[in-house]
Amino acid sequence: MKVQKVRIPETDKFTWTVLGNDFLPVEPIEQFLSYLRSVERSPNTVRSYASHLKLYWEFLQDSKLGWESVNLEDLADFISWLRRPDPRIVSLQTEESKRLESTINVILSVVCSFYQHHETLGNINGVEVYRYQFQPGRKYKPFLHHISKGKETRTRLLKLKQPKKLPKTLTQEQVQQLIDACKRIRDKLLICLLCETGMRIGQALGLRHEDIRSWDNEIQIVPRDDNANGARAKTKETYTIHVTQKLIALYSKYLTDEYPEDVDSDYLFINIWEGKVGYPLTYSTVQSLFERLEKATGVEATPHAFRHTHATELIRSGMEMSYVQKRLGHASIQTTLSTYVHLQDEDLKQAYQDYLEQRDR
Repeated sequence: MKVQKVRIPETDKFTWTVLGNDFLPVEPIEQFLSYLRSVERSPNTVRSYASHLKLYWEFLQDSKLGWESVNLEDLADFISWLRRPDPRIVSLQTEESKRLESTINVILSVVCSFYQHHETLGNINGVEVYRYQFQPGRKYKPFLHHISKGKETRTRLLKLKQPKKLPKTLTQEQVQQLIDACKRIRDKLLICLLCETGMRIGQALGLRHEDIRSWDNEIQIVPRDDNANGARAKTKETYTIHVTQKLIALYSKYLTDEYPEDVDSDYLFINIWEGKVGYPLTYSTVQSLFERLEKATGVEATPHAFRHTHATELIRSGMEMSYVQKRLGHASIQTTLSTYVHLQDEDLKQAYQDYLEQRDR
């Protein structure tokens, strides 16, 4: 089995499917992936779902199970299958799990969504992956509890307990090392943009020149689903991010010194020295850039690490949470709170020092 990239007929867009051992698309998976495409899920999301369902199908084949007739015990065996370093070997000794709990939970979530979709269509009946129950009594009651308290909530039957991990952030020294290691203005602009705005890499790769409002030091994040490089903004609404004059000056220098005069492109970040000149940068090109920077500096970083860093710095500076939410483009303030509001030892130490200074005045 394999996950295959395919071009959508009569378009320049690509998507993903899962091919079976007969080199034909696995029909139940393809139906689900087609649904994801119809609700405008990004190509990267479709690819991720396809990869997870390919794993599940391999488990079904190894276990000689039909996808329509699995039960909760079979899904529990799937968890064990995912954990074993080699599913074909049963070890008598304790071995380290092949996948993290968080990764297994993501795969389980995809499988459960797959079954829910087919149950909604009436293709299957009796594969229970969720349970519905009234909210148990608890001290904390959310806003509008009086409206939702009589409604059942859906919970997944299988979910591993995973340790909460703090978002990885970078120090100012590490950020400066990465910036200094950039040999080209374009790459330096990309790093500075991610650092200063906290935007997602898909948003950066989808930027057009018309989105840069240099006279007001603003950048507009515009959701588009027709980007030639497959980049997605993820958000559904347009919003504005304010930036410094220094970043706008770097953008101007990029246009003056590096951006080809004979290239007619709307995209901000394009191929200039290699690949198809004028074509927008892709996710893989950016990944290669970060790999080169890591070799040069020893700093392990991802584009999303800059988002975590920016959000954490804003919150520690005392910026109101609703402002942080809007700047990051989160649809819900709860996402901002649950992801970025975390206390570390230095935070607690500083808070205690502030308390002592105020007490002793």
